[in-house]
Amino acid sequence: MPDYGRLLRAGEGEAMFLLGNEAVARGLLEAGVGFAATYPGTPSSEVGEVLNEIAEEAGMYFEFSVNEKVALEGAAAASFSGVRSFAFMKHVGLNVASDAFISLGYTGVRAGLVVMSADDPSMYSSQNEQDNRHYAELAWAPLVEPSNPQEAKDFLVWAFDLSERRGTPVLFRTTTRVSHMRGIVRAGPRRPSSSRGSFARDPWRFSLLPAVARRLKGELMRRYGDLRMEAESSPLNRVLGSGSEVGAITSGAAYNSLMDALQLLGLEMDVLKLGMSNPFPEGLVAGFLEGHRTVFVVEELDPFLEVRTRALAQMRGLGVRIVGKMDGHFPLGYEYTPDVVAEAVASALGVRPPSPGLVELGEELPPRPPVMCPGCPHRATYYAVALALRQLKMRSVVFASDIGCYGMGFYKPFEMGDVTLCMGSSIGTANGFSQVTDQPVIAFIGDSTFFHAGLPALVNAVHNNHRMLVVVMDNGTTAMTGFEPPPNAQYGAGGRRLSPISIEEVARAIGAKYVRVVDPYDLRGTLSAIKEALGSDGVSVIVARRECALLRDAELRRRGERIPVYEVDQDKCAGCLNCVQDFSCPSFRVVEGGLVEIDPSLCDGCGVCAQRLVCPPAAIGESREGRERWGPGRRVGARARST
Repeated sequence: MPDYGRLLRAGEGEAMFLLGNEAVARGLLEAGVGFAATYPGTPSSEVGEVLNEIAEEAGMYFEFSVNEKVALEGAAAASFSGVRSFAFMKHVGLNVASDAFISLGYTGVRAGLVVMSADDPSMYSSQNEQDNRHYAELAWAPLVEPSNPQEAKDFLVWAFDLSERRGTPVLFRTTTRVSHMRGIVRAGPRRPSSSRGSFARDPWRFSLLPAVARRLKGELMRRYGDLRMEAESSPLNRVLGSGSEVGAITSGAAYNSLMDALQLLGLEMDVLKLGMSNPFPEGLVAGFLEGHRTVFVVEELDPFLEVRTRALAQMRGLGVRIVGKMDGHFPLGYEYTPDVVAEAVASALGVRPPSPGLVELGEELPPRPPVMCPGCPHRATYYAVALALRQLKMRSVVFASDIGCYGMGFYKPFEMGDVTLCMGSSIGTANGFSQVTDQPVIAFIGDSTFFHAGLPALVNAVHNNHRMLVVVMDNGTTAMTGFEPPPNAQYGAGGRRLSPISIEEVARAIGAKYVRVVDPYDLRGTLSAIKEALGSDGVSVIVARRECALLRDAELRRRGERIPVYEVDQDKCAGCLNCVQDFSCPSFRVVEGGLVEIDPSLCDGCGVCAQRLVCPPAAIGESREGRERWGPGRRVGARARST
């Protein structure tokens, strides 16, 4: 287990080798932040993992909120009460929090308030790769962009100072590459933290009725004018180089790719590196343009800087050649690499691009689609649904899916993921499908996602008398992002005891007539409930409750208990391959002669495959040689207890 305590113990000037997100957590300590909140989402998740361990000792209040909007609203209230506060989320999370974020531009803040958006170019773990720099412009907020772990810490401290100096929320934007890169970080001095404050009433500032908002818009514009001056003189914006004819303007992770690309090409180029990129520092950029014949604008995703640079050059009558996305030299999407940038620069300058240095494999590698873990209860749930539909001879079923581990149901053999838009959209889209089609509709949603954004859609479904089956995959944790506790957990950040919210009681209170709780490992019971639900009118809710297999394993190891392993009795095996093709647990393998074996290094010992609904001839049983395969396990703290 990582020693996050070192972030607390590190003295000024001490060097640490940190992940970008760990550096952000250290920055919060140095900034004296007293309140932090998040809804977990990669690539921001590790910040929460660190705070889960150290916040209490640091004197900081930290929570995993029910969604990003609630996290930001709590942080705003803390700021209004004089407590430095921080809300962090992945890029699509800011969509959820945007209502509050844009309004905060009007009210301003008291104590420093920074909002971190972790963007995901190339969509490594996201449904889109939106460029959240636009939110800074939309909210008239300053935008700070680090390019490495040291800057992630230092720029964050500066952002809190800026927030208080100008009375504004600050958008702090990282990307996957910045959040997940490692580097040497030198610690700075720590400001004392306090999680307690006091709110002084000022309704003509904080209550955004139209009369108040109209007056505050003028104050927002004046404050933004001050921020323009900040951007021109910000220490986060700097020029590197010594007077070349060709220059480049860049920010964030793209800066790293640019510098590596120049090294590959053997070129020297002046670089204007923007760490505070909104408000756009027009004077600084204009001076840079005037001193160069050609200027590249190197940025990932949208031409955010390029549009402003071209507009500035046109307004000031500058004849400099600007090269970027809008003239087709740089791609509009996906994460940049040094090779991508080098090829674009070489093309624009008419020089020979470097060899990409790729190795020919000589053969095509087989595809490796993501799969659910061995022992995952979601697999058993999907299998039971498939059996129910087969036995009921139901055709043309619409499967509305959602964001989480259960999204793997999209792949073979289940193929139960027809539509996935965003968090909570499974029940939302199921509303529409049930209204405009005569097809059976099944919505799959996780426990954390259910509380995050599924509740309003369930209210809508019951209120409007829609007919659908909602399957809530309740594994007691937010597994895909790092086992953070959802609202049905008993323990939260730092092991703090919580009041768990019952999914089934909520569903009944909303008005769902058919509500059942099943154990996915009990295939017969789950199958029976699903068939019964599919025959019911109105909204049916099945809560498929079984803890995440990874947390179960960790808890068994912590208690020193044996993790069983299953095996196939070859004398009984009929070779039907149902276990491989239809149940599709990755621990199964077909060996020479068409025989099926269970890989003991992968088997999680759930025992679902030993049931006759998976193995009709009962050829699978627990191995007498079953053992704890990984040795003593580490304690996973509150996350294990949350189940």
